[in-house]
Amino acid sequence: MMMSKVKNLLVLPRLRVQNANAISSPMTWGFPSMSAFVGLMHALERKLADVGLPVALGHVGVICHDFEAQATEGGYIRGFHLTRNPVDKTGGTAAIVEEGRAHLDITLIFTIDTGAVESEHENIAKQIGEIVSGMRIAGGSVVPNRNVPSHKQRPQWVALDDKEDERYKQFARLKRRWLPGFALTLRDDYLTEHLKTLQQHNPEASLLDAWLDLSRLNHYCTLENEGEPNEKPVWQAQRPYRGWLVPIPVGYGAISDLFQPGEVANARDTKTHFRFVESLYSIGEWVSPHRMKQPEDLLWYVDNDEEAGLYRLNNDYHLRASVQ
Repeated sequence: MMMSKVKNLLVLPRLRVQNANAISSPMTWGFPSMSAFVGLMHALERKLADVGLPVALGHVGVICHDFEAQATEGGYIRGFHLTRNPVDKTGGTAAIVEEGRAHLDITLIFTIDTGAVESEHENIAKQIGEIVSGMRIAGGSVVPNRNVPSHKQRPQWVALDDKEDERYKQFARLKRRWLPGFALTLRDDYLTEHLKTLQQHNPEASLLDAWLDLSRLNHYCTLENEGEPNEKPVWQAQRPYRGWLVPIPVGYGAISDLFQPGEVANARDTKTHFRFVESLYSIGEWVSPHRMKQPEDLLWYVDNDEEAGLYRLNNDYHLRASVQ
């Protein structure tokens, strides 16, 4: 399902997030998963309803301006900076639950709809900015950003024009404000295409093989001056596609039937249906905003298929990038 053209954007620029969760899934770490930002959007929408703001949020985009992992540097093995737990009742060292943290400098973009008149839009954006400043983003705390002037941190309501030429100019102005930075996009197309490439050499190759192959930087050796006295090996890095590709979680897939509310013992919520799931993975690409043609390129949205047991997020950048 491809999203339709958006009409209004709410931009929360240059938020500083401290100690966000850097463990994005059981198999990936680094930048928080997009499901964390969709969760923020849903929590924000509930808070807005509580204070009587007639606002609906539908899609979310994230531009990262700075990322600082709280981990050791150097070498092939890195470790998270962990807190020291208090001793247990016997005086011994208590077990440590590993927690990965990162400091972020991000811009959040939401699609927004409201029944309020246009003169109230600026005030609504300001109120939303104040509410977000007191919320958790991917488990991290929003703190004052001392590195950016205050006028560049003001929430902004952008009503996009219906005319393509004017809409393009509006988005061009926004993109300039978001530099330097990178937006996370979805590249399902690369994963599918790379699987076909691997199966040409190994018919038994799976999507997992393709995902792992795209998640690493492969090196191969060639011989320079082969057969001559000065023959020497030369190592080169091999990348099947251009761009800054990363493995990412994109949602959850069902591994059990759907249980009735209260049927599963010790469930967190006894009023909601319950299902066991596991993480779904794909390939993402960090793209500079200036390379994007329209706002929909950087926005993520919920794209569930409950009959198939898929609860996942989607992004349409790859649908346009593949034909450019």
